[in-house]
Amino acid sequence: MNPDWIAGLIGGLMIGGAAALYLLGNGRVMGASGLLGGLIDGSGRSDRGQRLAFLAALIAVPALLVGGGVAERSEPVAGLGVLVLAGLLVGFGTRLGNGCTSGHGVCGISRFSLRGIVATMVYLATGVAAVLIARALGWSA
Repeated sequence: MNPDWIAGLIGGLMIGGAAALYLLGNGRVMGASGLLGGLIDGSGRSDRGQRLAFLAALIAVPALLVGGGVAERSEPVAGLGVLVLAGLLVGFGTRLGNGCTSGHGVCGISRFSLRGIVATMVYLATGVAAVLIARALGWSA
């Protein structure tokens, strides 16, 4: 059996489980971009601690798994300029689409939300287009 496939399955189950717990515990849909956006624009002042804890765990858990030897460190596949540009485009896209893949893709599709399904299809199509453009420009590894 391919261990990468198993790791992907476990990761997907953990993301789905976290989204379900967040919804059951808070009555709200989990969306990483929305949690971060609320901290940046100030709209998330009322639950600032909860947002910070969620985002800190989002960074800390992979770091702990790599540090503990449980997971392998991944290397960037592009230079710093491309990564910064990609991050800005993703940030713009998530604001434009009012959510990211965790909100629309995981939580929206699981609730049969038409908006979530359409947004996820647009994200996937945009990702495919971005990869094709990057490869045409010679930016891929």
